Amino acid sequence: MKIKRILSMLMAAFMVASLAACGGSPAPSSTEPAPSPSTPASTDPAPEAPTDGGSITLWTYPIGNWGQEAEVKKLTDAFTAETGIEVKVEYLAYADGDDKVNAAITGNNAPDLVMEGPERLVANWGANGHMVDLKDMLDDTDKKEIQASVLASCTAPDGAVYEYPLVMTAHCMAVNLDAFKEAGADQYLNLETRTWTTDDFLKAVDALYAKYGSTVGAVFCKGQGGDQGTRVLVNNLYGGTFTDAAHTKYTWDDEKNIQALAKLKEINGIDFDASLEGGDEIKLFYQGILKMAFCWNIAQQLNPNTANTGEGLTQSGEEIAFMSFPSQDGTAKLNGGIWGFGVFDNGDATRIENAKKFIKYMADSAHTVEAVKTANYFPVRSAAEGTDLTGIWADNKTMNDYQILMPFLGDYYQVTKGWAGARTAWWNMLQDVGEGQDIATVVAAGAAEANAAAAG
Repeated sequence: MKIKRILSMLMAAFMVASLAACGGSPAPSSTEPAPSPSTPASTDPAPEAPTDGGSITLWTYPIGNWGQEAEVKKLTDAFTAETGIEVKVEYLAYADGDDKVNAAITGNNAPDLVMEGPERLVANWGANGHMVDLKDMLDDTDKKEIQASVLASCTAPDGAVYEYPLVMTAHCMAVNLDAFKEAGADQYLNLETRTWTTDDFLKAVDALYAKYGSTVGAVFCKGQGGDQGTRVLVNNLYGGTFTDAAHTKYTWDDEKNIQALAKLKEINGIDFDASLEGGDEIKLFYQGILKMAFCWNIAQQLNPNTANTGEGLTQSGEEIAFMSFPSQDGTAKLNGGIWGFGVFDNGDATRIENAKKFIKYMADSAHTVEAVKTANYFPVRSAAEGTDLTGIWADNKTMNDYQILMPFLGDYYQVTKGWAGARTAWWNMLQDVGEGQDIATVVAAGAAEANAAAAG
């Protein structure tokens, strides 16, 4: 397609660094702290040393600034000063982090702690018997303070808690507000609630295409990067689902999803593009080539591009507005991210106990404010040991405004068995739709492939 060729040429000419939230980024390598220089003896009484001692290892995926060594070191140094427990940190990238963790498990050299989400900690490593059950860390107060849906996502079907949650967010989409205004499409946005209906979305696409005569939004399907955006777009347009409520099977072969895919395929201005992943789509959106992005969250809204044009702006200075996905009644069910800590069962009771102390310090104490703010996401609980967390972002307008989307969080279906295989089946299915194959047939085949992965 001519439009697709133009997009590919422009993207190649304007490539910028990939964004962690939708495609991963290289992680800084772990380094040992430099030895402290010797200091003269002091006549002042030495401060009392912490009595706990010991050491633990933490491997963390790039979850906000938990992927930045300088920021994490502030937290771990404070923890060590209080407890005497040293923390050695390894920084993982999404590109190869799973391979490193799996290799460590196979070699009986897994870290004590890992920071990521339930799809890995609960549905993968926990389900396969590698994680410690943390439910003894949760008293009745914790269960009241932590959002029930979050805690349910961190709990295995047998009741074991394999993740102690820290932060969450809602994934959303974004629009080039200046471009919408020029096309007269801003009338279809409710910027007070950040919502819009399916009909208004389709009218906006028509208006944008009439104005610009080119692709304004891309259903990217090169791979799984940012695929939450395409799933939520398709599911919400006419009320389809991705899995059943019990997370036992994949259900994206229902008629509502087929209707949504057919509409996206036929409308001018939307292109199924197998040359793009989520991070690639965002680059084209930053450059003003695409007028909307389906791979978006608070990380992009805070730091949308590398051109230093400012928060919430494209590279040419046009205003970016975050939006919920369109749905028939305007109340979409958004896909979310949950991140926290899991403990690998390495058979060492002391290290397990020290790992739990680390979790308690970061996720349920007065220090939780710093741990949450380092992630640049939102707390999963209302309070932590008497510290109110509800107003944690009151001094940050963008973060505070973004919280309007949190009530739209839908089911965390990423814990469904066979998740990795299902993701592959999804983007392959989108490619088939883009190539013009019969939609009902390829959707049925994709869902069947996903359910085969779940059964295996």
